[in-house]
Amino acid sequence: MKRLLTRILAATALIAPAVPTLADSPAAPPAITAPDKSGRLAVNGINYYYEIRGKGEPLLLLHGGLGSSDMFAPLLPTLTSQRQVVLVDLQGHGRTELGTRKFNLEAMGDDMNALVQKLGYKQIDVFGYSFGGGVGFRLAVQHPQTVRRLVLVSAGYASDGFYPEIRAQQGQVNAEAFQYMKDTPMYKGYVAVAPKPDDFPKLLTAIGDFMKQGYDYSPDVAKLKMPVMLVFGDSDMYRPEHVVKFYQLLGGGLKDAGWMRENLSQNRLAILPNHTHYDIFLAPELVSTTLPFLNGETKASAWQ
Repeated sequence: MKRLLTRILAATALIAPAVPTLADSPAAPPAITAPDKSGRLAVNGINYYYEIRGKGEPLLLLHGGLGSSDMFAPLLPTLTSQRQVVLVDLQGHGRTELGTRKFNLEAMGDDMNALVQKLGYKQIDVFGYSFGGGVGFRLAVQHPQTVRRLVLVSAGYASDGFYPEIRAQQGQVNAEAFQYMKDTPMYKGYVAVAPKPDDFPKLLTAIGDFMKQGYDYSPDVAKLKMPVMLVFGDSDMYRPEHVVKFYQLLGGGLKDAGWMRENLSQNRLAILPNHTHYDIFLAPELVSTTLPFLNGETKASAWQ
């Protein structure tokens, strides 16, 4: 039983506690107050829950699978001090109902475009983790005029980027796993806020069916003309070769940047040490690594 649960948790490649804590942080993060604005927007048959917090240039945060927007709680104090953050619970997650539509990254990418337009944003920066990174990728590919800058955290461009054993395990996730997950933070976080708590087994089936499908978005990577930053852990579930190839497909890592940075790509690659797929979204350095990129800061010290 324990082995099965471990396999399920690893196989999702998308999981995070609903309300995480920074165990290694010297101090607990500040309490998260009520959002400046929250509500629901019906988009393509899905009634999405959203929150808006802070002031500044808008930033859309997209969470990982079996989590919710609450998983970004430790990052919000710093982000909202500089940005207006838009948080969305993706289809079937958090406060957004599952509905009857199958999980489809292309459809969710369209959904996010419609949602930000309905909220009144013509253009927005996007930060997506894992499953949310896949949604953000499709949003940027399908609606490039909407995305100013894109950060993808622990998200690949093709299913063969996973280690083979992870890929094999992903096909085993289904509703039968529910009985082994009742004591997990994923389930407890889900039932705490979900409009239909009894849909959790259906969510597992939807996630499992989604992960069974192979995909290869490599032809679409070149369509990302906006600045893109890739962030992975040095012990991620994506193979290092895949990470490097992703960056190269974006035009980075193909040559030396040059003495005057004349060959420097507009895109960035960050590898955070001592982090895995399952804890990178909690890394305190995640904000300090990505925020300068999102703010368009490109200056660096030089010998001269």
